[in-house]
Amino acid sequence: MTSETAVAPSRPAAGPHDDGAPHGATTPGAPEEGLGRTARARARWRAGRAKLDGYPRLRVAYKVGVALAGVVVIAVGLVLVPLPGPGWLIVFVGVAVLGTEFPAAHRVTQAVRRLAHRLRLRWRAWRANRAAARA
Repeated sequence: MTSETAVAPSRPAAGPHDDGAPHGATTPGAPEEGLGRTARARARWRAGRAKLDGYPRLRVAYKVGVALAGVVVIAVGLVLVPLPGPGWLIVFVGVAVLGTEFPAAHRVTQAVRRLAHRLRLRWRAWRANRAAARA
């Protein structure tokens, strides 16, 4: 089969930020027919972010708002750490909020997610070994 007769794929290969939504649905004003609820929400979010990027002052105000929200959530989480409840979970949620706009916080969030995944796998293996020893 030559390159002239090869059929082009209906979608290009997935990129690093490909969420699986049909191409063209993430551009402002693109039709949202045939998309699921989550894909439509993602398309609206991306259209809003694209519009926001067109206004540098508004973009700075948005970043400041996200930073303030993230710091407030982290502060509340730190206050709740010594108390019974999900203190550290709230702190990590605050870091995740900051991670939506700041790369360093995003890297911290990814590291915590990897650690949580490894701990979950270790827990499942421990339980499986314990169940096998009892049987």
